Amino acid sequence: MSGLLAGKRLLVTGVITDQSIAFSVAKLAQENGATVVLTGFGRMSLVERIAKRLPAEAPVIELDVTNPEHLAGLADKVREHVDGLDGVVHSIGFAPASCLGGGFLDAPWEDVSTALHVSTYSYKSLAMAALPLMSPGGSVVGLTFDATKAWPVYDWMGVAKAGLESASRYLALHLGPKGIRSNLVSAGPLRTMAAKSIPGFEQFEHAWTERAPLGWSLTDQEPAARACLALLSDWFPATTGEIVHVDGGYHALGA
Repeated sequence: MSGLLAGKRLLVTGVITDQSIAFSVAKLAQENGATVVLTGFGRMSLVERIAKRLPAEAPVIELDVTNPEHLAGLADKVREHVDGLDGVVHSIGFAPASCLGGGFLDAPWEDVSTALHVSTYSYKSLAMAALPLMSPGGSVVGLTFDATKAWPVYDWMGVAKAGLESASRYLALHLGPKGIRSNLVSAGPLRTMAAKSIPGFEQFEHAWTERAPLGWSLTDQEPAARACLALLSDWFPATTGEIVHVDGGYHALGA
């Protein structure tokens, strides 16, 4: 099969529904020649059903990124389906309800630590778990939401994303000598399951649809997915530690 990712072997996390960015990444990756392996956690039967909606049904591996045993066994489970990996997509984030919707000042450390573990530290954890399968030329790509500003209702998830962006730069530093890149895609707001869990999310929707220079669709995951594919491909061989904005240009505007 020909395509941008012909012959590439990818591990894609975070496919929960077919409205997720991760699903769009997996779908477009297959259409562009890649072999895809998915991970899921919690609702495995749901992820397995969603996997059947891809152009070619993809195998699903259970992975809790906060579970050391799952991480330690990831490489062996992936090897049951492919003999190595050329790319890893991190599309994982979670914050307890107390950490969102205006609760910044009151959220307890126990909840904040969960948000940081799942949404920030897991980027490094996933990369290291997959590292034995990767060789020079490999690419790790994560998803973020502009963490240069404080957003209403985003609260501790915004802090977690700021940490994720820093973690990606440090991963670029430490994996660069191995020939492995680390980059992020900063997508504008999309009506995914994650977005629906944020009280007051409509504040983002109005701002983007009204002000983004290129306009912005709240229901089209493909632009962000295409950016992920480009960073997973061989067309950015000397780019690492970068954040590619796919937000209709909103980030470039003043307040």
